[in-house]
Order: sequence, then C-alpha cells, then structure tokens
Amino acid sequence: MPLERFSAAWREQYVQGTALPSSGCVFCELGTQEVAESTGVLWRSRHSYVALNAFPYGSGHLLVLPYAHVGELDALDEEQYEDLFWTMRLTVRALGRAYGADGLNIGMNLGKAAGAGIPDHLHAHVLPRWNGDTNFMTTIGETRVLPESLASTWAKVHGALNIP
Repeated sequence: MPLERFSAAWREQYVQGTALPSSGCVFCELGTQEVAESTGVLWRSRHSYVALNAFPYGSGHLLVLPYAHVGELDALDEEQYEDLFWTMRLTVRALGRAYGADGLNIGMNLGKAAGAGIPDHLHAHVLPRWNGDTNFMTTIGETRVLPESLASTWAKVHGALNIP
C-alpha cells in the first residue's frame, strides 16, 4: 500500500514565526482591509468584523473582532459590546448555513495566561464541529488535516453571511 502524503504548506509562515507583522497590531491592520477573499475579511458591521482565521483549527474557523484595540470585554462600551455579540450570532447562523455542522465552538482567550496569541486585541473564535471530527492525526500525530482551502471557506461563509 503506498504512503499517502498531505501538504499544509500554507502553515509555513506560522511555523517560522513570520505570519504576524513585527510592529503594530495584526487585527487592527486587518480591520482596515476591504471585504475580499484576498484579505480574508468576510463581513463588517459598525463596530466589529468577521475574518478567516489564517491558521485554522478546522474548516470554517472564523474570528469575530471589534475594531477597538482592547484586550478585555469590559473595555468595550455598551454599543461595541452589543455589536460584537450580534456579529457573533450572525456568524454562528452563517456557519450553520454554510456547513450544517453537528455543533459549534465559540471561545475567547482573554489574556496571555488564558492562551491568547494576541492578548491586546479581543477576538472570538467561532468554528463548526462534527461528531467524530477528531481522528488519529489529531490525537496521536498532533496534526490537523483540513479538507478545504481558506479561499473555499471564504466563498462558503461570505455567501451565507449575505443572506438577511
């Protein structure tokens, strides 16, 4: 039986540590980009936006972020807070339409001690999950295999977000 091979070359920048800019906030910069597949930005509201996670845990892994450069929920004013959670709910609905998954994970790592990779800019992870989506590659090989490209994820979710 021949050995099956897979490639995750798109993760090379992450592994080499060159994925994030050396100065400034990657999320503040991303927040200025237009809604386009090339930027990974999927949706904009008044105070928040939705973007692809450039280094996803699984297919459909999105980020919901405020434009405000704050690291804690309490630092958002009421309007920003309500908009962030409205945008998160919209994202959940869009992922449901786009993927029909068995469930979803929503999480925020608030602070470096909680695992935030970028602790100074609040963000929520929203990703679809399926029954049995953890296999030997994840549990033994400590590797994730994603069956779709970021471009494919963008197209699926962008279309779902634009349904009223």
